[in-house]
Amino acid sequence: MIQPALGRTKTILFITTGFLLLAVPLSGLSEEPNLALGQLPKVRIPSHNLQYDAKVELGKLLFFDPRLSKDNSVSCAFCHVPAAGFADPRQFSLGVGGKQGGRNAPSAMNAAYSHLQFWDGRASSLEEQALGPIQNPVEMAETLKNVVKKLNKIKGYRDRFRAVFGQEVSPDTIAKAIAAFERTLISTNSPFDKFVAGDKGALSAGAQRGFELFQGKARCVLCHNGPNFTDGKFHNLGVPQVGPLKEDLGRYNVTKRDADRGAFKTPTLRSVALTAPYMHTGGFKTLDEVIEFYNKGGEAVPGKDAFMSQLNLAEQEKKDLADFLNSLTGDLTSMALPRLP
Repeated sequence: MIQPALGRTKTILFITTGFLLLAVPLSGLSEEPNLALGQLPKVRIPSHNLQYDAKVELGKLLFFDPRLSKDNSVSCAFCHVPAAGFADPRQFSLGVGGKQGGRNAPSAMNAAYSHLQFWDGRASSLEEQALGPIQNPVEMAETLKNVVKKLNKIKGYRDRFRAVFGQEVSPDTIAKAIAAFERTLISTNSPFDKFVAGDKGALSAGAQRGFELFQGKARCVLCHNGPNFTDGKFHNLGVPQVGPLKEDLGRYNVTKRDADRGAFKTPTLRSVALTAPYMHTGGFKTLDEVIEFYNKGGEAVPGKDAFMSQLNLAEQEKKDLADFLNSLTGDLTSMALPRLP
């Protein structure tokens, strides 16, 4: 997940099914981004947070544990619901005491492939992201000091942290464990993946036409490119502002660049059929609504990206495009809840 500067000799570890694989030097990787739509590569594992089963299992416990919040009511999974593609099925995510945030929580699925986290990219790693909601007064409203104190009082956690990290609970080890678990939340092996692997019957005729539209007339591929169907960049699409925030400046709040006003990160489209509602505002309830929004070219707002213009898709083309988007749903559609210590 962490992307060191290209051209330097760094070691990256790959993981599959919870086991460490052979490390490869980063200097041997291409400097050009992979824009081709196809199967996902293996997840890059940072050398400072090696991946193994016991750490992943600990991270899963923490991800589902509401005791990370001030009143022991809100867990990571409260807003990143497994059955909803690890996104939030509510329009606006809720925190401790029913406080309402101004955005819909993005999916945690395939976040391992993102170089920046959150809709505005304010975190540069999954480790950094993991600690943000805990301390956010609208979300979990806790302090790291109190979380560490609570978890260290629980023998099951003390034993696990010592076994995994050789020490008791700390903010650093909490972040590393949660990040390790999140790097296993991968949506792949979708009908689309089977199609590009050679199974031409994996996609319906409509989905295949939608695939052509996706790359052509509908222009989706301009931003939703690469194996994870995202350019990882930030765009102002002309999404209407709704909800408790009078104005959401998005990426601008991080960079203070005028060009980033109203720009938000391109989300992955993998398993997008599971992650409604859509956009950072949660303003669209269905994929059909999203397609119609793009077909109209978005709303007329200041700073809207130049490529957002009318598509003039026919009704059948809209249906075909929706069929293709549905074909991106991968295997990870449910998860058993862990038994907390």
